[in-house]
Amino acid sequence: MFIGHFGLALAAKKAAPSVSLGTLVLAAQLPDGVWPILLLLGWEQVAIEPGITAVTPLDFVSYPYSHSLVAAVLWAGLLAGGYYALRRNRKGALWLGALVCSHWVLDFVSHRPDMPLWPDGPRVGLGLWNSLPATLAVEFALFAAGAWLYTSATQARDRWGSMLLWLFLLVLATLYLVAVFGPPPPSVRALGMSGLAGWFFVAWAYWIDRHRAPIALAA
Repeated sequence: MFIGHFGLALAAKKAAPSVSLGTLVLAAQLPDGVWPILLLLGWEQVAIEPGITAVTPLDFVSYPYSHSLVAAVLWAGLLAGGYYALRRNRKGALWLGALVCSHWVLDFVSHRPDMPLWPDGPRVGLGLWNSLPATLAVEFALFAAGAWLYTSATQARDRWGSMLLWLFLLVLATLYLVAVFGPPPPSVRALGMSGLAGWFFVAWAYWIDRHRAPIALAA
């Protein structure tokens, strides 16, 4: 799952209008933000095996610290607790924790049985990635719904508020299609380096939110 995670982050702005979109994207993408760092450090492993699924050539050999269920709960607690300590916003903190956990749930639906429940524990996964049409339908449905909810919950403060948002959505959708239909990564290191670009989208989401106002708060 890729743009589906962003879809949930966008949608969450409707429920938690006081939380920046950047923080919501950070929460929804946190396991994938941590993963390339751990991969490049050699603490987690992946292999490139074209044809292993219909959608991705990646065989996730070991990623217990970023993508196990226990790790997701711990990351959720750390982010939600840190946010509450800084903002004293209980509702926002709860939504951030839920978004981090949602990452594991969406990956459980899409991955092969390679999602660990805990480090060295049982691995599970429903295998949505075995069907390209079903994967595209689910990903784009979540992404489109999230974009619609975000635009219905916020309004542009200036022209940048619209331009940055729609360019953000277009770039994400394009990168996703390139990843699905393009060639496999040339190496694990190249994959890890490109994965670090996910942090750029967190920064971009903060930028967007500086140019958009929550309608509920404005009212």
